[in-house]
Amino acid sequence: MLRRISLLNKRGFLQKKDNFSRKFLFSPLLLIPLFLVIISGFLIKSIQDGFLASNFFSHVLTGFLGYFLAFFISYIPLERIRKYLIPFYLCTLISLFLIYFFGISVSGAQRWLNLGIFSFQPSEVAKLSTVLALALVLEKKIISTIRDLVLPLLVVIVPWLLIFFQPDLGTSLVLLVLTGVMLYWSQMAIEWILILVFCLVTSILYLSIPNLLIFWILFIGYLAYRSSKRKIIFSSLAMSLHLLVAKLTPILWQYGLKDYQKDRLVLFLDPNRDPLGGGYHLIQSQIAIGSGGLFGTGLLKGKLTNLQFIPEQHTDFIFSALGEELGFMGCIIVLFLFFFLIKKLINTASIARTDFESLVVIGIAATFLFQIIINLFMTIGLGPVTGIPLPFMSYGRTALVINFISIGFVLSILKRSRSLRS
Repeated sequence: MLRRISLLNKRGFLQKKDNFSRKFLFSPLLLIPLFLVIISGFLIKSIQDGFLASNFFSHVLTGFLGYFLAFFISYIPLERIRKYLIPFYLCTLISLFLIYFFGISVSGAQRWLNLGIFSFQPSEVAKLSTVLALALVLEKKIISTIRDLVLPLLVVIVPWLLIFFQPDLGTSLVLLVLTGVMLYWSQMAIEWILILVFCLVTSILYLSIPNLLIFWILFIGYLAYRSSKRKIIFSSLAMSLHLLVAKLTPILWQYGLKDYQKDRLVLFLDPNRDPLGGGYHLIQSQIAIGSGGLFGTGLLKGKLTNLQFIPEQHTDFIFSALGEELGFMGCIIVLFLFFFLIKKLINTASIARTDFESLVVIGIAATFLFQIIINLFMTIGLGPVTGIPLPFMSYGRTALVINFISIGFVLSILKRSRSLRS
């Protein structure tokens, strides 16, 4: 039984039969992403100066194709394709592995596979395939012992390792967060989730304040002690895990991350230390957003955007173009649309017919929400540059198509959950 059961009991989702199926084409779950695609298309045009010279048509056309693809997928019950989900997950792992031999390298990262007709980014596909595979594993599974955690973590750790060493730090973080949220949704003890999530804190402390590490490890042991029946054994295992993470941190820092990634993780605290190098993106992004004021300079009229002060602004830093050209009010409207979209996803997860469907939706919601938060923090200087795109707005055809496919799955689940309660 998932955490959604308590929401169902509170809300009593007994709904009258409506014409939901006929309204699918105009569902907010589809219209909001399409609107975001169109707005970002004009921002991309502004960044790249002209329709013919920009990726405007490619982005908007991919968005419309994704829109109708999601609409088509919404009529396919997820239960019908369950048997294909594990093969889909395995094919994703194979594609991630092939990148190391046949991948296309861009800006020091080898993340794309060329299939002749088109190229795609397997790490973007891995987000969805991991959510689906993890939902299958966690379905009707009560995690009460360490043994129960082995298979779910194995499902995640394999694609995580393949993605982390591409290197793609951003997507690897997304996989960790969606795993934590899905484990929480499946009613795993919150202390267990914190023990896993706090591995990141252990790494940061080891690199920055190693003297505090002994007290931190003892705190981890306390969390484990209070959350398990086998208190001594579990506490020892938790502390051993974090000690292992601390030992592996310098190895991963030295060999797992490129120099530019290390700079990004450090310089966000003070980008002026290297204003023409690693801190350049953050400084220019903050200037662009600040120059927009309350209402912005006007769509297609941003001076910093038009003059391309921010390299590759159409991908990870599209929000800075939004801030300059549509101002504070434009940013608030877009963030409200994202908030409404996430709220609809969580509501859908709470009324889903089965544990499997509920886990799929909450995994998709966690993926979108984490990317939105981190991308926003990154562009305003509150977080490091991690290469995490803004869903439906950052240019990237693979990510855009996968995002719309995810929305299609959510609509399919919503349609059947409503019909069940009509």
